[in-house]
Amino acid sequence: MSDVTARPVRIEGYAIVSADGMLADHNGKMIDGLKIDADARFFTEAIDRARLIVHGRNSHEQQASSDRRRRLILTHRVPALAEHPSMPLAHLWNPAGMSFSEACRAIGVRDGSAAVTGGAEVFRQFLDIGFDAFHLSRAGKVRLPGGRPVFPEVPALTPEQVLARHRLRPGPVQVLDAKAQATLVTWEPPPAAAT
Repeated sequence: MSDVTARPVRIEGYAIVSADGMLADHNGKMIDGLKIDADARFFTEAIDRARLIVHGRNSHEQQASSDRRRRLILTHRVPALAEHPSMPLAHLWNPAGMSFSEACRAIGVRDGSAAVTGGAEVFRQFLDIGFDAFHLSRAGKVRLPGGRPVFPEVPALTPEQVLARHRLRPGPVQVLDAKAQATLVTWEPPPAAAT
């Protein structure tokens, strides 16, 4: 894992999952049971603050202000970095051809935060790069057997087990919606050892 303290751009992941760790149903559709108002507000406020949104080609936050956000879209269709053909503030990025730090510098993002919004392969890539925080919301009443997992290792492992294996530690559980059994836990690396 990289030394996240040396990176100028803070990397934060955002996901809401079902009780069994799924982002969407088997068709890739985010069902209504995963749409929790308190989580949507938390997510919108976070991405409004972010300097950069990072996601895969099938992910998009689909909000009125989406086209005004700078973004990197992960793909293997370009060698390293290329302008998106139809979204003016977006770039196509291949992590195999250019590091995240290099991509940020190339598009002029030198500080602030990057909001990583999925899907599973994108989250997996950033587990290897190193999250500064991963905000995992869970809709406890929803189950999506055969759905699209938050990480490729799910359901063999829980999302929490995957995060723990990447040296992230859970913060306190916040209740977003008691009726929906919706919670939020922010996972972060352990504090750096004092020198």
